[in-house]
Amino acid sequence: MCRHSPQCPPATARDREAARIIANHTEQGWYLLCNGILLFDDTGELLPNGHTISPRRPVPTLHEQHISTLQPNAT
Repeated sequence: MCRHSPQCPPATARDREAARIIANHTEQGWYLLCNGILLFDDTGELLPNGHTISPRRPVPTLHEQHISTLQPNAT
């Protein structure tokens, strides 16, 4: 049970990552949130019920895609 005021969002909420960090293990790349979620540096999550959320990978911008097509292939 969260004792923060206002209370942290539950692990089932869309804004679950807004919960406060209660254990910080940056040397290992993870954080324990007040709602029981393990949040990893790569944006992956382990929910209290054992389900996982895959890391979100940034989508390259059109400019980045264009630049990568201009670079010669390294072979």
